[in-house]
Amino acid sequence: MSNRKCLDCGEKISGRIDKKFCTDYCRNSYNNKADKGNKNLIRNINNRLRKNYKILTELNISGKTKVTRRKLFDKGFDFKFITTLYTTKAGNTYFYVYDQGYLELENEWFLLVKQE
Repeated sequence: MSNRKCLDCGEKISGRIDKKFCTDYCRNSYNNKADKGNKNLIRNINNRLRKNYKILTELNISGKTKVTRRKLFDKGFDFKFITTLYTTKAGNTYFYVYDQGYLELENEWFLLVKQE
């Protein structure tokens, strides 16, 4: 008989020779700990994108409107989190969070648009 131990709790394992965990609970616990770092990063990014999307949606009711940088900042908008860039033939760059976008204009103004 071998002296195999559970990778999570260290208890002795009985059963199949390739078994690594004593219970399903230990297997889940071990895998959750291993994936924790990546999952937190993805969750945090998705939360920021969701918040940015909500802000753009609230401010852009008509599908096309102008707002100031201050208004976006006051609502908590984070300009570092976008999903897509679109550059027109004229050289204007629109920043999108899913289907809600913005174009930086002059004097701290932004044009908010909704992609159809």
